[in-house]
Amino acid sequence: MRFAFIPSRRLAPLQGLAALALALLPALGRAETPVPEDWNAKFQATYVWQDKRAFPAAYSGGNSLSPDKQLSYSFTATAMLGWRPWSGGELYFNPEAAQGVPLSGLTGLGGFTNGEMARSSGPTLKVYRARLFLRQTWGLGGGQEAVESGPNQLAGSVDQRRFVLTAGNLSVLDLFDNNAYSHDPRTQFLNWSIMTHGAYDYAADARGYSWGITGEWYAGDWVLRAGRFIQPNLPNQQSLDLRIFQHYGDQVELEHAHTLGGQPGKLRLLAFRNRARMSRYQDALDLAARTGQVPSIDAVRTGVQDKVGAGLNLEQALSDDVGLFGRASWADGKTEIYAFTEIDRSLSGGVLVRGTAWGRGQDSLGLAMARNGVSRVHRSYLADGGMGFFIGDGRLNYRPETIYEAFYNLQLAKAAWITLDWQHIRNPAYNADRGPVNVLSARLHTEF
Repeated sequence: MRFAFIPSRRLAPLQGLAALALALLPALGRAETPVPEDWNAKFQATYVWQDKRAFPAAYSGGNSLSPDKQLSYSFTATAMLGWRPWSGGELYFNPEAAQGVPLSGLTGLGGFTNGEMARSSGPTLKVYRARLFLRQTWGLGGGQEAVESGPNQLAGSVDQRRFVLTAGNLSVLDLFDNNAYSHDPRTQFLNWSIMTHGAYDYAADARGYSWGITGEWYAGDWVLRAGRFIQPNLPNQQSLDLRIFQHYGDQVELEHAHTLGGQPGKLRLLAFRNRARMSRYQDALDLAARTGQVPSIDAVRTGVQDKVGAGLNLEQALSDDVGLFGRASWADGKTEIYAFTEIDRSLSGGVLVRGTAWGRGQDSLGLAMARNGVSRVHRSYLADGGMGFFIGDGRLNYRPETIYEAFYNLQLAKAAWITLDWQHIRNPAYNADRGPVNVLSARLHTEF
């Protein structure tokens, strides 16, 4: 069946523990078709508190992670309202409120520590429209499968062979790079480069949303989806460029469901192409060589450039209670980071375990790691003192950024969970002269 995951403000989805249970319990079956819904209303709220410990640093620059002890928090609350205006049609509206104070002004890392934190975060609560989109499904036969009620998903049944068109205001990650075990910072891993492809510079405003259209074709074990979304007017800014035929982010993803050792899994292959008014690192280096100044991407943002990239995404159940995931992503690294984070290559993987073995079936334990890097020209730009949007220490002793994350998600009540999370980061912002960094987190989450 198709699960409609709802990403958080910056990244990944929010089907929460319901999705985890469905993913980890394939053998139970869901033969009964849910009563079709004409409308539904869901709600979530998530608070994340983080404590970054002091760490050693030989030097710091304008966009360095502060070496001092720091505290950070984020809060989001989202209402997810769905309505079926006609057969096959679904209309969704998500008002959202958010506030937060990031670590170091959200600078100094490739893989940031809180997927609920966005560049637009601030200490004042802001209310805005997160999503407003229409989904239309055309059945093509092949038998029926059930769709459970969930956030931005109306209960009912759909044909196994079908075409789905989704258009409007939403996140690219609502539709692309899904993974049952690592895609939701509200219930799973918090780090940006573990929740999704680190090198996937997907089109989004500073909150992680955009406007666009995606078509999906379902045929048995195969799904093919393709979509186009608009880019921000300037890198990582809130205002969006409406010229969808001139500046855009395109992506195509092929998904295949399989069975390995009697357990279900999925493999997804993603390719993306961005077209926007972006700076090239080599242009900044060439200008600096001619003028004797420090290279700056802001000085060479003069023409439309293309960026291409790809990603491979695996999810695999090992038993009814254990699942693993892995991702590998690559971007050409020639142009500045435009809408996500400063990563050009990334490998990540981990395991998610449900607490059935110790009598806590609604709890979960997660262990993961990520290894992030930047392209050679990107390194040269940083080593010569250049500043990116998120990183820049003034110079660079390059090493890949390596992140370890572990969490335990404890159910407090029927619709409430608390998570304790630890992240250990070596070579923050790819600099061996700084770190390692330890970040402790506590997350409170409710959904109903």
